[in-house]
Amino acid sequence: MTRNGRRASPVEHGFPHLDTVRAAITALFRRLSHDGIRTYDTSFSPADAAFGADEDLHLGAHRVASAIVRALRLPDARMVVCFRTMQQAATVELTAGPEYFIEVNDRFRTHRRDLAAALAHEVTHVLLHRLDLRFPATADNEILTDTAAAYLGAGWLLLDAYREDGLTHQKLGYLTPEEFGYVLARRDLLLGEDLSAWFTSPQAYEAYVRGRALAERELRRAPLAAADRAGRRRYARDRRAGTAAPGAPYRFERDPAGDARVSFPCPVCGQLLRLPVRGPVRARCGLCRTVLDCDT
Repeated sequence: MTRNGRRASPVEHGFPHLDTVRAAITALFRRLSHDGIRTYDTSFSPADAAFGADEDLHLGAHRVASAIVRALRLPDARMVVCFRTMQQAATVELTAGPEYFIEVNDRFRTHRRDLAAALAHEVTHVLLHRLDLRFPATADNEILTDTAAAYLGAGWLLLDAYREDGLTHQKLGYLTPEEFGYVLARRDLLLGEDLSAWFTSPQAYEAYVRGRALAERELRRAPLAAADRAGRRRYARDRRAGTAAPGAPYRFERDPAGDARVSFPCPVCGQLLRLPVRGPVRARCGLCRTVLDCDT
């Protein structure tokens, strides 16, 4: 994990890792299945993340880590948390278990407000290790970990740790604040949650709003029937030409019989869908089971 300081480097914004984030969500659905994703229907509670002013540091850290373990459905995993001087926010030793050793940066001895966020990332590493789910590149694997933490209900803590003002710039994790907001919004739209009231950081809330706007736009892209008029016009023009314009979220192709098909990612799980080009149709994604109204 990283913590960006004002003098070291500014907080990165926007959606530079979006392709990897989308691939991570698809990978989660493929590994956990639709039913498995649905078991993570309750986000990690703010009360479980909170530290009392007089709570013992080590006992509190183990309490929070154990709560995250339960939230991420790892009942047979035990976290041993210690503190030391280090560059990273936290690290975890990935072994066969059942005990996992998490080392946390000494600064969290006093900055306890964000300790749960650091632990959420590391416990998610353990979950993915147990699931044998990883991306080849180290950087992409960290994006996968942040995405999984957010999509499975614990990663909102990482976004809430983002604060940016005239004195400090702080961000935990590898996603940008807007990317965290995007993943959390994708989760909210799937499960009917609304995390907007949970953010204690005004900047985190603003990033969530920006991320949610992108997630909602993806539910209104052609060839989905909910696409706006401009999107429908572009799609109709591309359909007549038989080829998609650069940057379009769909592609045209021919099936073995020579009939036209359009392919596009499911807006919920990212699985590639292929539909005949024939007008209004209802399609059911085989991965996440979402029924989509389309106009191909």
